[in-house]
Amino acid sequence: MARPRVGVAVLTMGTRPKELRALLDSVAAQDEPATRVVVIGNGAGTLAELPDGVHGVELPENRGVSGGRNVAIETLRSFGDVDVVVDLDDDGLLVETDVFRRLVDLYEAEPALGVVSFRIADENGETQRRHVPRIGAKDPMRGGEVTTFLGGGHGLSMRMLDRIGGWPEDFFFTHEETDLAWRALDDGWTVRYAPELLLQHPKTSPARHAVYYRMTARNRVWLAKRNLPVLLVPVYLGVWTLLTLARTRSLPGLGAWFAGFLEGVRRSGGPRRPMRWSTVWRMSRLGRPPVI
Repeated sequence: MARPRVGVAVLTMGTRPKELRALLDSVAAQDEPATRVVVIGNGAGTLAELPDGVHGVELPENRGVSGGRNVAIETLRSFGDVDVVVDLDDDGLLVETDVFRRLVDLYEAEPALGVVSFRIADENGETQRRHVPRIGAKDPMRGGEVTTFLGGGHGLSMRMLDRIGGWPEDFFFTHEETDLAWRALDDGWTVRYAPELLLQHPKTSPARHAVYYRMTARNRVWLAKRNLPVLLVPVYLGVWTLLTLARTRSLPGLGAWFAGFLEGVRRSGGPRRPMRWSTVWRMSRLGRPPVI
C-alpha cells in the first residue's frame, strides 16, 4: 500500500512576507516532500510572489480561518493526489526536516487517525499552556489521544474530511478546531497530539485580535448548538460563562463577550448534528467531557 501523500495549506493576509517565505523554505527542506503546497491569500491584494512549485489562490475578500482553509481543502482535493492536509500558520517554521516523514508514519500505522496536532513552541522552546490540548496538562511533551487540536500546525486525513465535511464556515475565527474535532470523534476518528512534530511559532495572545472576545463567545454558543446533546448545551454554556466572568479583567472585553454570546443565541451557526452519548463518554474518558 502506498504511503499517504501530504498536501500543505497556508493562509496569509500578506502582512508577513518574510515569515511566509521562511516557512515555505522549511516546507521545501523536508526529507519527505509534500506532493502539493498551496497558499491562500485571504483578501484581495494579499498574495505576494511565491516560490516555484507553490500554488497560489487569491480570494477577493477575507473569509477568515474557516473559509480560507475550506478553499485550501478544495484546491488540494482538485489535484487528486493528497491524502493528508497539513495546515501551517504563515509565521510558523518547521525547524526539523523530518516532520512530514514522521507525520506520514503515524497515518500509515493507524487507519482511523483523523487529526494530528503538532506541538507549538517559541524560538526558546517554550510551549504556552493554551497550546497543550489537554485539561490540567503541564508537560507539553506528553502526547496521546485528545479531544481538540492546535490550529497553527496540524494534519487532517482527507478521507476523514470527505466524510465529516470541512471547517465551519460561519465561525470565521476561534473554536473552529474544536468543532471539527468533535465531528471527527463522533464519526469514529482519532485525534492525536504528537509533540515530536514541532512548529516553531512566536509567542502570542489570541486577544491581540480586536474581534477575539465577541467571536469567542458567539462561536462557543454555535459550537454547543451544533454539536452537543440538548441536555448538555446549557451546562456547557453555563460553565464557560462562569469561567469567563472569573478570568476576564477587561470590562470592554466582557461587554464584547456578552454581545457575542447573544449573537450566537440569535443567529444560526450552521446545521445541528448532535453527537452521540457514546462520543460524550469517549471524550470524558480522554479527560475532557464536552462541558468545559
